Amino acid sequence: MGIEIERKFLVKNTWPKENGTLYIQGYLSRQKERTVRVRVVGDKGYLTIKGKNQKASRLEYEYAIPAEEAKEILERLCEKPIIHKYRYKILYENTLWEIDQFLGENEGLIMAEVELRAEDQKIVLPPWAGLEVTNDARYYNANLISNPYKKWKEQEA
Repeated sequence: MGIEIERKFLVKNTWPKENGTLYIQGYLSRQKERTVRVRVVGDKGYLTIKGKNQKASRLEYEYAIPAEEAKEILERLCEKPIIHKYRYKILYENTLWEIDQFLGENEGLIMAEVELRAEDQKIVLPPWAGLEVTNDARYYNANLISNPYKKWKEQEA
């Protein structure tokens, strides 16, 4: 059984932006109890099934699939809009952080996430880690389809 334990933070200030990789992802299912995601990263495709969030943890199963099939699923079967983002991997204090800089309908949103071995694992926050949004459902990638970040900003203006 795969368990994902992850905390998410908004990014403030600047971060060491080097070697970002384009991620393209879409959702076949966005139910509260489970999500099914298809993702293309470079020349690789992935199918990921995630369970319901329980604090910072949830079940996660990920499988490699042919990139061409992943692209076809994104185009023909996934809900729109498709999420595009650049992901940057940064090692800080012996902990791997992933920073996602969103594009398109979610442009302006930059989040950092860190995967943990246990929910109570201690981490040192980098200077660019801002407000924690781990339990704020608005920031779940699956929810950014029906409620993109640009809409939030328009509502706040």
